[in-house]
Amino acid sequence: MSHQPGAVIVGAYEHPGRDLPGHTIPRLQREVAHGALADAGLEIADVDGFFCDANSPGMGPVDMLEYLGLRCTYTESGDMGGATYVAYVGHAAAAIAAGKCRVALIVLAGLPRAEGTSIAGRELVPGPSAAFEVNGYWGGHGPVADYALTARRHMHEFGTTSEHLAWVKVASSEHAQHNPDAMLRTPVTVDDVLASPLVADPLHRLDCCIVSDGGGALVVVHPDVARGLERTGVMLRGHGEAHKDPNFGDVDLTYTAGRRAGELAYAEAGVRPSDIQYASIYDSFTITVLIALEDLGFCAKGRGGPFVQDGGLRSRGGRLPVNTDGGGLSSNHPGNRGGMTKVIEAVRQLRGETQLEVQVPGCELALVFGSGVRLSSRHYSSVLVLERAA
Repeated sequence: MSHQPGAVIVGAYEHPGRDLPGHTIPRLQREVAHGALADAGLEIADVDGFFCDANSPGMGPVDMLEYLGLRCTYTESGDMGGATYVAYVGHAAAAIAAGKCRVALIVLAGLPRAEGTSIAGRELVPGPSAAFEVNGYWGGHGPVADYALTARRHMHEFGTTSEHLAWVKVASSEHAQHNPDAMLRTPVTVDDVLASPLVADPLHRLDCCIVSDGGGALVVVHPDVARGLERTGVMLRGHGEAHKDPNFGDVDLTYTAGRRAGELAYAEAGVRPSDIQYASIYDSFTITVLIALEDLGFCAKGRGGPFVQDGGLRSRGGRLPVNTDGGGLSSNHPGNRGGMTKVIEAVRQLRGETQLEVQVPGCELALVFGSGVRLSSRHYSSVLVLERAA
C-alpha cells in the first residue's frame, strides 16, 4: 500500500459503565476524555482540536471546551447519528492535514437509560424533517418499524430468512461472553433469537441493539506527534462518507449509503474488501449488519444471509470476524450512537489488545462502518480503513 498516512489514532478509551444514574453528560465527557488522553500519553494541554456531538449541553462544544479546560484552534460539533464518530476520525485527519490542529480529541457521552430518553421511545411520534417537508415522505413509526420494513424487503428480494438474521446475533453473543463489560454475556442460539418476542415483524427482541449509557473517546494526532509517543498507533489509510436521500418517497431499502462510502474508503486506502482482516460493523439491528456486509463488498448483493450463517462472523473460523466486543447487539450502544465503540474495538484489534479469545491473529488491516439514523430518510454512512502502525 502506497497511501501515506495523514493521521494516527494514538488513544482510545471506552467507558466501562452501561447504566450510570447520577452521572451527567459533562462528567461523562470528562471521564472518557481523560481516559483516552491517558491511553495516548498526552494531557489536556496538548489538545488543540475538539469534536463532540450535538447533544452536548449548553452551547455544545463551546461549553465543553471551558468545562474540560481545553484551548483549541479547531472545533466541530454535529449529528450524523451513529455515523458521527466514524466520520469525525476522517474530519480530524483532514483538519490535521490542513494544519488546523495537531492533537484532536473526539468524545461521545450519552445517558439514554439514566434519563429515560431512548431513541425508540422518543421517536414514536415522527418529528419534522427536511425530507418530510420537501418530499412529503416519512418512514414508519420508530426505528424498529423502519428496520423491520427493511428486513422484510430484503427477504422478499433475496430470500433472506429470520434464521439468517439470527446468526448475526449468535456471533455477537458468543463474542460478548468474553467481554467483562458487556451488558448481555450469555451466548444465545438461533432458536433463542427466534423464540424471543416479536417487536416489529420480522424483527425479534434479540434482533435489536441494546440501549445503554456510557461513552468513549479517541485521540487522533499528526504523524510527527505519534512518533514521539510510546504507544502503538493505528493509521488512517482510507475514509469515505456518503448520504442517501429518500428519493422523493420511492425508497430502495435494500442498500445503505455505505456502498458509496466504502468505495471511497477503499480507493483512498488502495485496498480491496478481501484484504480486510477484521470489521466493526454498525449493528443497530441484525439486518443492518447483513446489508452492510453486502454494500461493503464482503459478499454479493443478496448473499448476506449465506455469508453470516453457520458462524460466518465468528472471531475464530468465521468468514470475516465482526464486532468482537459483542457490539451494539450485546455489549453497549451508548447514547444511541454506536459508531464510537466500533472505532475503539478496531483499534484494540489492531493493537492486539482485545480479549484473547476473540483476538484476530496478526490483525493488521481493519474496517469500520458507521450508519446514521434510518435507511428510509435522513441516512448517512461513514467508513474507515485502519492499519496497525509499523
